[in-house]
Amino acid sequence: MRFAARMSGVQPSAIRELLRLGDDPTITSFGGGYPDPATFPVTPLAAAYEEVLATSGRTALQYTATVGLPRLREQVAARLSADGSPTGADDILILQGAQQGLDFVAKLLIDPGDLIITANPTFLGALIAFNPYQPTYLGIDGDEHGLDTEALEAVLLGGTHPRFVYVVPDFANPTGTTMSLPRRQHLLALAQEFDFLVLEDTPYRALRFEGRDVPTLRSLDTAGRVIHLGSFSKILAPGLRLGWAAASPELLEPLGLLKLAADTQTATLSMSVTAHLLQEFDLEAHIETIRHGYGRKRDLMVKTMRDAFPTSVQVSEPEGGLFTWVTFPRGFDAADFMARVALPQAKVAYVPGATFFPVHQEANHARFSYSGVADEQMVDAVTRLGELLRAELGG
Repeated sequence: MRFAARMSGVQPSAIRELLRLGDDPTITSFGGGYPDPATFPVTPLAAAYEEVLATSGRTALQYTATVGLPRLREQVAARLSADGSPTGADDILILQGAQQGLDFVAKLLIDPGDLIITANPTFLGALIAFNPYQPTYLGIDGDEHGLDTEALEAVLLGGTHPRFVYVVPDFANPTGTTMSLPRRQHLLALAQEFDFLVLEDTPYRALRFEGRDVPTLRSLDTAGRVIHLGSFSKILAPGLRLGWAAASPELLEPLGLLKLAADTQTATLSMSVTAHLLQEFDLEAHIETIRHGYGRKRDLMVKTMRDAFPTSVQVSEPEGGLFTWVTFPRGFDAADFMARVALPQAKVAYVPGATFFPVHQEANHARFSYSGVADEQMVDAVTRLGELLRAELGG
């Protein structure tokens, strides 16, 4: 069978393969970045579905505008405005999850061979979305303050011309780091000076449980260079498949045309129910409950890892989000160890870190999600894993 050349960039992902382990009840998986299902507002959602279908069912089951329901766009715009980024409904495109936005931006901007700059490492789902459009990549290292914009400036001064820079500035997947305000400001100054766009992906932004919010890149942007993506998946439920893009008109309009070509529109019923829920439900109180729960889970995982793992293993302590990033000594292969030791002996799975690196993969890292595993199970699994790591690494 002959496929288009772009399919050469479409490969099975490590995360997809690991999620299959969720069907094995004997395995404790820290792999998937799933929200805790206990946080889903099931009862309010059930009431919202019942009310919407009873009072406006024929409308909620009909086609609607490609850009999304006006009321939901207004509600998203109001949330962005309250977060420091003045936004109107016309600035919003409702998406089938933020992942669809990654695909549309890639389709809009990438020609084969175009350069995309990302953090090093970066979100694997973004690479999966970009790869079919055959870009080249450059990964820029970072630290606890996010992507190193001084290093970015150095490569730009050397003649590198990216199509856009992709960042997850708040509690990045996979590292959990947050980009500092000076680096956000510097990134936007570089975008203006060197004429590139910035793709800001913010699925975890509302999940801060420590420290103070940093302004979004879009709120700091004065030149219309930022495409901002957001999602209801982590603050309501991923099964709703609702996200959004916010951008300048010259970017949002062609994204809307791509939306029309891809699926005509996001599901009217999902949008109607979510709009009704946002009107009747105290979302901010709900988010505060989620923050508290994830903060406690982060504390438990990080403490257990630091107690159980060898001292040669470094564990990040994010201020929010769903992940901690574990760095093993150089020469350690996290994927090999999981297949050879962690899975068969401890019944523990995680995401090996190599797959998150866009160019030169580093095998001595792993991503662990603390969001979806019960406390006692988490402690038991991490402790078992620690015993095996001590046997492997010493200490």
